[in-house]
Amino acid sequence: MMRGILFVLLGLVSGSVMYAWVFPKWFCHVDIAKCSDDGNPGTANALKFGGLSVGILSLLFELAKGAVPVLMAKYLIPLNSFWMALIVAAPVAGHAFAPWGGGKAIAVSFGVLLGLLPQSKALLFLVIPYVFFSAILILRPHALRSIVSFISFFILTLLFEKNLPIIAAALFITGIVTVRHLSSLHKCIPEGQIFGKRIF
Repeated sequence: MMRGILFVLLGLVSGSVMYAWVFPKWFCHVDIAKCSDDGNPGTANALKFGGLSVGILSLLFELAKGAVPVLMAKYLIPLNSFWMALIVAAPVAGHAFAPWGGGKAIAVSFGVLLGLLPQSKALLFLVIPYVFFSAILILRPHALRSIVSFISFFILTLLFEKNLPIIAAALFITGIVTVRHLSSLHKCIPEGQIFGKRIF
């Protein structure tokens, strides 16, 4: 139990470090939370306002802050322990609800799932819908694409993943990301409408 608590706390702290905000600030003296349209301290804005090298560096660290705590935990805590559900979700929650301004938690979500390889293929269940809705059946705005992709990720995980804690982690992650994108969706789609129909 103590190990589980420690890894959850480690994940929350790791996730709360906003590398995509820090690196543009350090190297380019740009506050991406202030100069971007959506105010999101995320990888896409780091790439847009910090340039390619800063964007790639931000992406790598955003992935790592999710992957490393999960990688460490899975060799000390059984993957079928419910603690793993909380440990996998912790970096995502730490990023999304950081007290100094949370982000949308996309890159860190990919990171925690990367940390589960090769024991779980949950990463594939997120990559498939994200690629599909970004390159084939393109959904706009980005907030809608993210929400639909993560809901699809949860459904795929529910159907094809046998490990219950991983399914629970997918549910937690989907809920967090959806909550973080709903406000953006309201701003992007006037009066809650899409394709001429009211959706909320």
